[in-house]
Amino acid sequence: MTVFAKDLGFPEAPVLLPDGSHLVTEMTPETGCITWISKDGNHRRMIARTGRPNGLARDREGNVWVAESLNRTLLRVNLNGSVEKIAGEDTLHPFLFPNDVAFAPDGCLYLTDSGVAMDVFAPNGTLNPDWEDLRYDGRVYCIDVKTRSMKTVDHGIRFTNGLAFGPDKSLYVAETLTGAIYRYQWYENNTVGPRTLFCNVIDPDGLQGIRGPDGMKFGADGNLYVAVFGQACIAVFSPAGDVIRRITTDGIWPTNLHFGPPGEHTIYVTEAQTGTIQVFDVGTDGLPLYA
Repeated sequence: MTVFAKDLGFPEAPVLLPDGSHLVTEMTPETGCITWISKDGNHRRMIARTGRPNGLARDREGNVWVAESLNRTLLRVNLNGSVEKIAGEDTLHPFLFPNDVAFAPDGCLYLTDSGVAMDVFAPNGTLNPDWEDLRYDGRVYCIDVKTRSMKTVDHGIRFTNGLAFGPDKSLYVAETLTGAIYRYQWYENNTVGPRTLFCNVIDPDGLQGIRGPDGMKFGADGNLYVAVFGQACIAVFSPAGDVIRRITTDGIWPTNLHFGPPGEHTIYVTEAQTGTIQVFDVGTDGLPLYA
């Protein structure tokens, strides 16, 4: 393992840009921004301060779509720093905790909402001691980025978190508090099949307390790489849902990951306890993301 970047404020949502540079969110009250980091890790600059940006996804025009969890909105951010609000004021679909975003094969955007307000889940930035007993109505939304129309794909999830489209074009969604990764068959008309259990990432012999799946990506090897928050690892699962290995991180709060440039066979992991991005050799490139 090597450290690519440090001194980041609760980093999340790393994104690899076409020129080999990186984007990452920083979610502490002092930062609350999207940060650009050069290819060699030696230079960085703030793209935009939005509040508490959580998930990021890049479209084919180069815009970055942001799940903004503090201000409860979906944003479109240009790398020059311009910010446009896309969703979040629709009374039919009020956001509580926008968490992560991913594009579907046809270009629609899927967004997870953890289903609990931040000031209830972590008032004043401190985890609510009754977190296990709070009411969660985690949701998955599908958003047509051209018309801005939105529909609810699923609800009633206990802290919806990371999501990814797999090599089978199915949608995979993390439920943090139970440890589950759910799979939904995806159809061309942007409907999905019923929720089915793909795997559970929690190691029963690992660290206890709040823990579970956060961000995740598929490798070109067909395996799913999941940041397991609170258990200090990236768990790797086969296409059958079997755990293959656990990659230990420095710090117990890995939040997300992206694969390195083609041929590098690495993953870049955001780790919030240490405020770093850590790089691990994994022997495979990433599955190309939809844009």
